[in-house]
Amino acid sequence: MVEPIEEGASSQFDFHRLLDIARRRHIHFLIPLFVGWALVWSASWVLHPIYKSTTLILVEEPTMPKDYVAPNISNDLQDKLQSITQQILSRTRLLTVADNLHLYEGGRRPAAPDERVERMKKDIKIELVRDERNNEITAFRISYLAKDPHLAQQVTQQLTDIFIHENLRVRQMESEGTTKFIESQLEDARQRLAEQEAKVRAFESSHVGALPTQQASNLQILSGLQSQLQNEQDALNTAKQQRVYLQSLLQQSKESPERNSAANPTSTELTTVDTELARLRAQLADLSSRYTDRYPDVLKLKEQIVKTEKLRNQLAASASGRGESGGGYGSATSPTAQLQSNLHANELEITNREQSVVSLKSRIGQYQGRLDEQPATEQQLAELTRGYDQSRANYDDLLKKKNASAMATTMEQAQQGERFTSLDPPSLPTKPDFPNRLKFCAIGLFVGIFLGAGVAGAFEFFDPRIYSEQDLKKLLPTAVISEIPEVSTPSDLAHRTRKFRLTWAATGAVALIILCGTAISYLRG
Repeated sequence: MVEPIEEGASSQFDFHRLLDIARRRHIHFLIPLFVGWALVWSASWVLHPIYKSTTLILVEEPTMPKDYVAPNISNDLQDKLQSITQQILSRTRLLTVADNLHLYEGGRRPAAPDERVERMKKDIKIELVRDERNNEITAFRISYLAKDPHLAQQVTQQLTDIFIHENLRVRQMESEGTTKFIESQLEDARQRLAEQEAKVRAFESSHVGALPTQQASNLQILSGLQSQLQNEQDALNTAKQQRVYLQSLLQQSKESPERNSAANPTSTELTTVDTELARLRAQLADLSSRYTDRYPDVLKLKEQIVKTEKLRNQLAASASGRGESGGGYGSATSPTAQLQSNLHANELEITNREQSVVSLKSRIGQYQGRLDEQPATEQQLAELTRGYDQSRANYDDLLKKKNASAMATTMEQAQQGERFTSLDPPSLPTKPDFPNRLKFCAIGLFVGIFLGAGVAGAFEFFDPRIYSEQDLKKLLPTAVISEIPEVSTPSDLAHRTRKFRLTWAATGAVALIILCGTAISYLRG
């Protein structure tokens, strides 16, 4: 009976078949594996090594607390590093370093300056170091790649020095520029403030006595002037009454002797003078109750009382002489002359008091005009003062900023601000950064495995011989009823043993060589 062939058996994973292929094709796998690994590993020793020198530059905070001295330059370190990096990586600076250390001068054809600059830019690496907590820049690394480790160290050292000194120079220049700018603004503010002060002084000079600050004094002076005017007017009225009185006495003294004798004019005059004297004394008592003895009206009133008393005494003496002489008229000339003198003095007093009244009214009108103009003057002065206050506040603010900026500039000049510090000198590399021989060893191993698998697979694919029962059964149209076992001779067994030992020896040798190469790459690479 013919048994049907089981479907799907070929699609299942056959470990024994793969093991059988590995036994047959181990040489085809080991040789490409070794050759591929050896080529890649050897290339790592043939390529010219490139060494990398690195230094770490720490960004130190200012030694002076910011609460005492605030920096007057930008605190954005990343922008500043970019600016400094662009300046340092400029063509002029890189060519200077390249010329000093004779970089990129080897080779058959001398490199052009631009080519040397581009090659040097590619060999320079700058990496920022950030704080993990607040993502702030705390340091940065400068690296340089070169074929000579000592040359890489020298270039890195020069780049480090340039970075440190350039940072100090840039900070000082920016700080000094800020201070100069604020000083120029302060000078402009000083000029504007001087102009405002001149305007205020000119306004105050042209409005002396009408300023808002003089309102109280103007009111007090106006009140005093009004009191003086009232007193002057009262005194003027009194003087005019006195003039009428003196004119009447003088008129009586000029009448005929018969009429004067019949009417007893001296007695009448004495009565009139006594009445006037009593009135003046009553007025003096009233003024003395309100003013001191040194008050001008009090003094004038006392002087007038003295004159009136003197006139009365003269009239009394004239009356007494007339009685003794039996009604003679020889002494009548003296009282008349005195009356004329008093009347003249009274006229002068009236004239003076009228002029004083006019002067007081003029002054009162002047001070009243100042008080009337005061609202408009106050508004104009307020506008000028507001501009002055704004200019003053701006000037004071700029003066504070200028002093703070000058202090910050002094701090930068003393190198007490934020600065770069090299933690360690540039390293002298003992192992090349490229090629990484240990990495090349691992890459060679993967290349060898891939190459060995490809070669072994190719030999297996193109081999027409049949090595398994399954392949044989696939070729037969009917199922196999029985099998003839393999008969191995002693020579076959010996051959298999030698082949097995040779396989393991080759495998061990390849593995040992790869391990030794890996160890050499690790220790010397």
